[in-house]
Amino acid sequence: MAHERHFFVVTYGPGAGKTSPIAELARRGFHTIPESGRAIIREEMQSGGDALPWADLAACAERMLERDLRAHRAARALSGSVIFDRGIPDILGYLTLCNLPVPPHVATAAKAACYNRRVFLAPYWDEIFTQDTERKQSQTEAEATCAAMFDTYVALGYEIIELPRTDIAWRADFVCEQLAI
Repeated sequence: MAHERHFFVVTYGPGAGKTSPIAELARRGFHTIPESGRAIIREEMQSGGDALPWADLAACAERMLERDLRAHRAARALSGSVIFDRGIPDILGYLTLCNLPVPPHVATAAKAACYNRRVFLAPYWDEIFTQDTERKQSQTEAEATCAAMFDTYVALGYEIIELPRTDIAWRADFVCEQLAI
């Protein structure tokens, strides 16, 4: 697998404190690509659609893949490090976690996605885990999601770098240090 050395993924299970450090990295001048899942959930809820993880996960996965492929292509025009809030392999991980069939084009896209071989994982963190209208997973589901993302990325040949369970600024500092390696 070819790797885009300047494309870095931050993945996680829900409620693990991933988005805030990514926002901090954006504040520090890094290019960041937002998570597609939350945007799709918001759009579907507003329009009364059912491409939602709790209604039609397969349709939601297709929408995420379409948006993530478009974002990945657009990011190629950016110079410097690009931080992705989740990567295309996350879609493969979700389908597998939910015991849904993985369409061949999703598996192909997950294998062909080019990111730096080092992937940051925000591990489940009980002290900060919360649910909301877009994040309905239980603690058990959040932990299982984190494990599924770990397994998915490792199976695709990525090295997992676990984010420390600490404050937002320190997590962002940690990512910056790792990008310099």
